[in-house]
Amino acid sequence: MKPMLVAAAAALCVSTATLASAAGNTKIPAAAVKTAEQLRDQALNDDIAYKFLEGLTTEIGPRLAASDNDARAREWVIAKFKALGFDKVYSEPVTYPKWVRRHESGEIVSPFPQRLVLTALGHSFGTPAGGLTSEVVRVADMAALKEIDADKIEGKIVYIGFRMQPHRDGHDYGTASNIRVEGPPLAASKGAAAFLLRSAGTDAHTRAAHTGVTRFADASAKGIPAAALSNPDADQLERELAYGKPVTLKLDLDVGFEGDYTSANVIGEITGRKHPNEVVALGGHLDSWDPGTGAIDDGAGVAIATGAAHLVAQLKQRPDRTIRVIAFANEEAGLYGGKAYGEKHAKDVAKHQLGSESDFGAAPVWRMSASVKPEAREAVAQIANVLKPLGVEYDDKADAGGGPDLSDMHKRGMAALTLVQDGTHYFDLHHTSNDTFDKVDAKELAQNVAVYAAWIYLAAQAEGDFGSAPGAFKDSKGE
Repeated sequence: MKPMLVAAAAALCVSTATLASAAGNTKIPAAAVKTAEQLRDQALNDDIAYKFLEGLTTEIGPRLAASDNDARAREWVIAKFKALGFDKVYSEPVTYPKWVRRHESGEIVSPFPQRLVLTALGHSFGTPAGGLTSEVVRVADMAALKEIDADKIEGKIVYIGFRMQPHRDGHDYGTASNIRVEGPPLAASKGAAAFLLRSAGTDAHTRAAHTGVTRFADASAKGIPAAALSNPDADQLERELAYGKPVTLKLDLDVGFEGDYTSANVIGEITGRKHPNEVVALGGHLDSWDPGTGAIDDGAGVAIATGAAHLVAQLKQRPDRTIRVIAFANEEAGLYGGKAYGEKHAKDVAKHQLGSESDFGAAPVWRMSASVKPEAREAVAQIANVLKPLGVEYDDKADAGGGPDLSDMHKRGMAALTLVQDGTHYFDLHHTSNDTFDKVDAKELAQNVAVYAAWIYLAAQAEGDFGSAPGAFKDSKGE
């Protein structure tokens, strides 16, 4: 055989071997990529999500879990899903403890009397009628609280003053939220009368306190009053403590548990044409804390998912797989909606093609990561290429958890994407009275919709799966 023919034959063998090794890889057809690019570009000029969010925050407002507005919001979303042309709209019940906020106030009694801006933490216990007055003991951090002798804080108000700094990925929130969640029960176990923290927020000059849940499960817990101070008021308290004199503070929190309540996850679907029982899952949580109107946390997430699915629904042909939008119940007080969804759909984990929840505001998405089977990395790279013109970076080394409410399904084996918005200013507003619709930029929201519309369509059209199976991602670290 001539040398040229030998070389050609060898090249053919290599090519055939390469194709054979890639035969099991998940890929996205070129036609689907082209359609996704069109959806992406169309979304940048689409206002469905913005109008959805405007309506939710205007017509309903705050959506504290188990409140009257909780029920009103569910009915509002059901009606909107139907009006927007979802093929199937339904709800699934979610039961959890009902916690209420009636009144809250605080003040430094001595040495220098000052009124304080604060807010009770979710699941806080109330003070006795007329309030609670006691000396404040400052503790450096959670490690110090674990080590401190109980007799030094028994009957006292424990205060931890960790100050968050703004970061694009919001990583300081991990420390701050751990103080908020774990600090009160730890202080209670050592006999403290109450617990205060500097708000888990980055708005250094705004006198708005950040609420959020703490880890008291229900009325049977050994609970104490717990509240967060606005950053300027935490500064004020620390200045008084610096004088070296005993600082006495009065808390009056009329809050607490009132039995159980049944809410629901609201679900809207665009039915798949070829594989209707296989779903691409996305969404946000419908509940919010009550000081603001829950625009960025997380009305925006529900709006983004709704807007993205609506764009796909406008195509001349339904996608191959079902697009499922989930407006989760009561994420704020313990991921109740996400856990209920995971329990109900555990047997269907393999039918979940890919999932991602939006729950980090409405600023532009800048980073994507994925937890998928190795054979699906090529398809994820295709998704990344479609999202790249939107400014989205693909971190192919990081795991993904799919977002808070879909983390339970990911732990059960659902393949997941994590799409991270720019969080530099998210914690200026998070859980405060300033979380309102005017803080949302229409163009930035549209960028989010473009990201979600593109990836859900590509996932729905993929030839092959992303690896969802019971226990498939048991070693995933999430994100």
